[in-house]
Amino acid sequence: MSDERNLLAAASALLGEAEDDHNELLRRVVKTACALFGAAAATVFLLDEQRGELVFEAVSGEGESYMVGRRFPASRGIAGWVLSAHEPLVVADLATSPVFARDLAETTGYVPRSLMAAPLLYGEEAVGVIEVLDPAPAPADPLAAGDPLAAGDLLALLAGQAAVALGVIRRNRNARQLLAQDGEELTGMAVAASLLGELGVDRRAARVNLFDSVHRLISPPG
Repeated sequence: MSDERNLLAAASALLGEAEDDHNELLRRVVKTACALFGAAAATVFLLDEQRGELVFEAVSGEGESYMVGRRFPASRGIAGWVLSAHEPLVVADLATSPVFARDLAETTGYVPRSLMAAPLLYGEEAVGVIEVLDPAPAPADPLAAGDPLAAGDLLALLAGQAAVALGVIRRNRNARQLLAQDGEELTGMAVAASLLGELGVDRRAARVNLFDSVHRLISPPG
């Protein structure tokens, strides 16, 4: 039993390490968004389906020191609309927007005047939202020169990167919850499939022996 627990703990640690890598990618995405758009802030929300909430997963600019981990109802505000519609939205004047939830914005300590948002689609599933708050009217140099991508194209590129990272983070957490379950029946195949699915190709080859061992230990005999 101690060997089994040690192997499962090691597997959980590997998933945590992979999650840290993708969290760093999200932090870089929001920092890049702020720089590209000359924005006051940029955020990535993760959808918590069980609680029906959007969670601040990464923040750059206004609120970055205290907003990560805070939650809002997934059915409200610009983020809620974008999540439900699976469509991006740009609002130049939030005071005129019928879906802007000013009361929620006020709880963050910063109320934007304008906003860009896009859904984070992992396959066909919306796993979160990226928002850019108070972007500058025009892209900053060097994008202002030549033939730059439109703001919507740039946001779509960032959203694609964030969606992949967010999808992996969510699956990692689900797999770690499986590993942490105590007293419930878990088939070796289910856990092994979850674990291998969360690792990148580069990690998978290096860790295959570990996961084979985990599979053997937690598989029912016969």
